[in-house]
Amino acid sequence: MKLGMVVRTMGPQATRATIVACTRAAEAAGLDAVWVADHVAIPPEDAEGSDGRYLDPLATLAFLAAASERIGLGTGVLNLPYRAPLPTAKAIATIQELSGGRLRLGVGLGWMDAEFRALGIDRARRGALADEALAFLRRAFDAADDVVEANGQPFLFRPRPPRPPILVGGAPPHALARAARYGDGWLPMGADPDALRAPIAALRERFAAAGRPAPAVVAMGRLPIADPARAREQLAALAAVGVTGVVHGSGRYPDADAFSRDAERLAALGR
Repeated sequence: MKLGMVVRTMGPQATRATIVACTRAAEAAGLDAVWVADHVAIPPEDAEGSDGRYLDPLATLAFLAAASERIGLGTGVLNLPYRAPLPTAKAIATIQELSGGRLRLGVGLGWMDAEFRALGIDRARRGALADEALAFLRRAFDAADDVVEANGQPFLFRPRPPRPPILVGGAPPHALARAARYGDGWLPMGADPDALRAPIAALRERFAAAGRPAPAVVAMGRLPIADPARAREQLAALAAVGVTGVVHGSGRYPDADAFSRDAERLAALGR
């Protein structure tokens, strides 16, 4: 079971010193990855807890790649409709290249009406836009050579490091269909084994029907890390239903020291 943690890139914890200290603490503890969220335009009435302060996820992961050596760097999730596919693919390739292949690409559709309005994007098209972006990412990274076409124009997609694993976020059934078509696995919200059992079974059936190996399933949720015995029971139950990784969210931790303590507790569960 791979274990990771959410690093807050919002609110007062979203400072250079704190995100670096948290990432290095997670790395020192031996965790698999740190994960960051994605919002671009928080309206004042929804700013409680963040004060509207959000760091860009891709820029943040590029920065954290230089501040770390081993730990994985995940987007949980990158909202694909918010960004044009080609420059997004370039940013993803750049992080993957400069980090030495440490990116984990969790992707989603976005949900906040206000953000879609601020971006001038029709929310009703978010599924289609996400599919277009995913199809382009697969073409760009998985093509036989470095020549890729966009809008009728061939160009060289370089650098072209190995494609990061794509984990599709969202709820069944659409997220499962999208994951089977474009992704390497699913990134569900929540860590309840009973709630995940049926959709994971359905996802595995989709992958098997396509002749593909069993999908990765990385659950984003909170574990009772203050109670190691109960946390280990939950991890065992999650593994039994097909979860391959858990991203623990520690909530609004006050500082890097509190994050570090939680990282140690979480890492101890996997030893």
